[in-house]
Amino acid sequence: MEGHVYKVVELVGSSPDSVEDAVSAALKRAGETLRNLRWFEVVQIRGNISKGAVSDYQVVLKVGFTLDREDESMG
Repeated sequence: MEGHVYKVVELVGSSPDSVEDAVSAALKRAGETLRNLRWFEVVQIRGNISKGAVSDYQVVLKVGFTLDREDESMG
């Protein structure tokens, strides 16, 4: 039985509304170019402040996806 092999990329999502929207924005965009997305890990949360209030949320994610067979042989 073969185990799972994942490739991991780092993404930064942003949103003026919430951390959750920033995560969703990053995953939605990644899904347009990457196949087989399987999991994510929030590595960092940060934001911008304007006039004493949060104006933008930024979330750094590690995203794992499974490799296609032809990708696995490419070192």
